[in-house]
Amino acid sequence: MKELSIITQAVCDLAREVGKFQLEQQNLLKTSDVTEKSPNQLVSYVDQESESRLIHRLQQLLPEAGFITEEKTVADSMSEWFWIIDPLDGTTNYIHHLPIFSISIGLVHHQEVVAGVIYDPSQDECFSASKNNGAFLNGKRINVSDKINLKDTLVATGFPYYDFSKTEGYLDMFRQLMCSTRGIRRLGSAAIDLAYVACGRFDAFWEYGL
Repeated sequence: MKELSIITQAVCDLAREVGKFQLEQQNLLKTSDVTEKSPNQLVSYVDQESESRLIHRLQQLLPEAGFITEEKTVADSMSEWFWIIDPLDGTTNYIHHLPIFSISIGLVHHQEVVAGVIYDPSQDECFSASKNNGAFLNGKRINVSDKINLKDTLVATGFPYYDFSKTEGYLDMFRQLMCSTRGIRRLGSAAIDLAYVACGRFDAFWEYGL
């Protein structure tokens, strides 16, 4: 078993390769290439091909590991070790040519997440972390915000897009935070939102039904 830090760096390198493919394909994508898995959940050949490429290389990196994947290009398998993959978080942004989408990969051992990588191809920013080794952005250590007072914070959220059962409660919270913080942002990729919390750009993030 390789050291987690070595595995994490290899996953960063892989995410960059797949991210380059996504950027190359973004201007080639046609409306006919996009289908709807369920209401407001879009998918294209780019999502599926990205996932296949990730799986192929991750199998070589850690042959004993199973997979839980977004696009189900391989059967789910929760073994001692397994990967959790979202090959393109922010597909709606992607197909509308908004430069906010990401590749998200986590490694789980005995039900504990021990490593993770979030890569933003548009900004060439790779967020990575592994157990007992800290968290990094492009190799530089990062930390969460040290803000104490809500009035000094910038917070992020994700809008509900298929489960609207808690909309009123969500809007109540939105109103409260709109009035008590420096502002609210909604980027469209929860993985990037969480990475931005990890590096202190956002002070907090909330979303229900994620």
